[in-house]
Amino acid sequence: MAKTVYLKTPIDSKDLTDLQIGDKVFITGTIYTARDAAHKRLVQLLDKGEKLPFDPQGQAIYYVGPAPTPPGKAIGSAGPTTSYRMDPYAPALMDAGIKAMIGKGERSKPVIESMIKNKAVYLAAIGGAAVVIAESIKKSEIIAYEDLGAEAIRKLEVENFPCIVANDINGNDIFVEGVKKYKR
Repeated sequence: MAKTVYLKTPIDSKDLTDLQIGDKVFITGTIYTARDAAHKRLVQLLDKGEKLPFDPQGQAIYYVGPAPTPPGKAIGSAGPTTSYRMDPYAPALMDAGIKAMIGKGERSKPVIESMIKNKAVYLAAIGGAAVVIAESIKKSEIIAYEDLGAEAIRKLEVENFPCIVANDINGNDIFVEGVKKYKR
């Protein structure tokens, strides 16, 4: 039976130990945004032994390219981006300390293996609920790669940011288990 868990960032691996696929997770604290162009730059920095524009230890990355910010709001609509585009870069970022990735869609076998190795999770944000998700974002600030526009890295301050555990630290996969459970 799925449970509801409240996580605060930075995230410690022990906070993820009891999470299972299907659990509802609400994150409060700081999360960072990055899509494929930013991921490529981050991994290039790691490959050169250079410092990232944020400390990745225990952090969460949300795969999003938010819409323009309306007056009086912290951010525009902020729905998840399809995650497989970050798969070539995700293992290196988990090795650097990332503990949670947030997006939509399935992950590759190498990414799931890296989650097991690094005791990290993949959380699904609900596509089509971008306006609702944006309500949990209290502050947004571009911290790197402003030239990437919507794909710039942002530091978000979130309160009860809603997600569902799609891949847990043991390699369980909601996309595989869901197919098995509901296949006729």
